[in-house]
Amino acid sequence: MATFFLFIIYLAFISLGLPDSLLGTAWPVMQLDFAAPLETAGLLFMVIAAGTIVSSLASGAVLKRFGTGKVTLVSCLLTAGALLGFAVSPSLIWLMICAIPLGLGAGSVDAGLNNYVAEHYKAHHMSWLHCFWGVGATMGPIIMAQFISGENTWRHGYLTVAGIQFGLVVILFFTLPLWNRVAKNSKAPLSEEPEVEESLLNNEIYKPVKPWKIRGVKLALVSFLFYCGVEATIGLWGSSFLVNIKDLPAAIAAQWISFYYAGITVGRLITGFITFKISNRLLIRTGQITALIGAALLILPLPSSFSLAGFLIIGLGLAPIYPCMLHETPVRFGKKHSQTIMGYQMAVAYTGSTFMPPLLGLLASYATISILPLYLVLCAAAMLLFSERLNVFLRRTSHGKENNTHFTANL
Repeated sequence: MATFFLFIIYLAFISLGLPDSLLGTAWPVMQLDFAAPLETAGLLFMVIAAGTIVSSLASGAVLKRFGTGKVTLVSCLLTAGALLGFAVSPSLIWLMICAIPLGLGAGSVDAGLNNYVAEHYKAHHMSWLHCFWGVGATMGPIIMAQFISGENTWRHGYLTVAGIQFGLVVILFFTLPLWNRVAKNSKAPLSEEPEVEESLLNNEIYKPVKPWKIRGVKLALVSFLFYCGVEATIGLWGSSFLVNIKDLPAAIAAQWISFYYAGITVGRLITGFITFKISNRLLIRTGQITALIGAALLILPLPSSFSLAGFLIIGLGLAPIYPCMLHETPVRFGKKHSQTIMGYQMAVAYTGSTFMPPLLGLLASYATISILPLYLVLCAAAMLLFSERLNVFLRRTSHGKENNTHFTANL
């Protein structure tokens, strides 16, 4: 039953990934239909991500009251309805309105599913969970490319994805009773890394501390911010970069962006097997360095085919970072606060999605979209810097824990 239920969770994550890549892929065509400036996509993206931030911050209380299963069902229903609204929107105003439930539908289910898997399943399941997000994110541009390259329009692409989402809603409805049943039977260990005691993190043994004040949490949050800055910026502006700078047709650009998401998907599938032998922290570091190399490749004045290679390398590099950081949450900061901190991480991650891509759009409106590679390099370097600072802190904390244990034993 637990294996079958994992498949249901994977399907739910496909539903999260499907809408994420649609807007950036379709925007070169949508922009012409609505006669909108380039940076309008950034505003739409901000509305979507703002809704996700709100629902992520509220996820701790919402999930505690209604449970992960019910929240996932309602969130997928919201997303399906919003995508249907995108397909029939007559103006930009209606797109903005439909963007609100699209964002609200993503936040709580994202935080809930991530914490559910982090608490009840091993690290490789977290990587495979986000692999299925990549399946959805890869399918989005492929579906959209088929419609915008033929006689149909981008609206048919949104309509098709909305239909897939409604199908997932039906599946989630009939499997609703399984959520609590599987959670009660699950006793999976969290990680090979030793869990850091909350009292040592806080330097407080008896005094309760709010989750966001736990030492090290802020470093983790900033790492999430820049991760999503890189991932979402490519998703939103990658097609525009290829169309306007590399002179590729919109349909071909959409297919190339699907390869970027395919790199994330395949990378996470492979990461699931690697986690049996390599720690989450090493995988995070390796992925960040790989993504930085891929972004640097885009800066070089090379033929357009090298841009495809750069996007693929970035995708492969990003693959292990997000799921491994999420799975480390209960290990880094304790099980007691993991659900709340998971919500914070989702909120900050979507804050990166909210402001980082539109910031590039604003800069590009004063310069050109050719600044995309440099922007990605700076974000990837910042992500690596803050992640390594967190690792240094955790090593010091673990060392202090060992010394404290040794001192107590001698007493």
